[in-house]
Amino acid sequence: MSKIALITGSTRTPRVGTDVAAWVLDVIKSRPEDKLQVEPLSIADFNLPIYDEPVMPAMVPAMKQFTKEHSKKWSEAIQSFQGYVFVIPEYNGSMSGATKNAVDYLYNEWPGKPVAIVSYGTQGGERANKHLSESLELVMKMKVAPTKVTLAFAPGTDVFAAINEGVLGEDTRKAWTEAGHKEKILKAFGEVKEILEQ
Repeated sequence: MSKIALITGSTRTPRVGTDVAAWVLDVIKSRPEDKLQVEPLSIADFNLPIYDEPVMPAMVPAMKQFTKEHSKKWSEAIQSFQGYVFVIPEYNGSMSGATKNAVDYLYNEWPGKPVAIVSYGTQGGERANKHLSESLELVMKMKVAPTKVTLAFAPGTDVFAAINEGVLGEDTRKAWTEAGHKEKILKAFGEVKEILEQ
């Protein structure tokens, strides 16, 4: 059975990304007939500093090896999956630095694998979604699912709860459901599955 990593891109504390990723995972698991093993994976758990290896990621493993334990663990984790769903925040008009750094740590672990992108933020994270999609498709040579999911927080107290407390509010959950975002997530995940089956 193919394994899919559901990657939480935010590393700040507190972070609503954990709640968003859990919501996305519940949506995906609502359709068990897909028969894919989906496992949560948080970038924060790997404590990756700004890239600090003396070798270029593209040289690993053919010519060089990673020297730092955090690099080795991140590489091994990503290598163990056949596909990915990124759940990422938008910071200042793009993806978070932690997300970009984690992607850039590796190279040969990514190419040819399918990936879906779910972004979130006060306006849905469309620019973060676009920038990560371009990086993964054009540079890392991944197969990016055509359906991009952008999740905007409900206005008012939910925005402050998300940003200041790391809590995904009930109004936001309801709004996402009513806007058809569950169906979009399932569509994007289905595209990942289709790529795996090719």
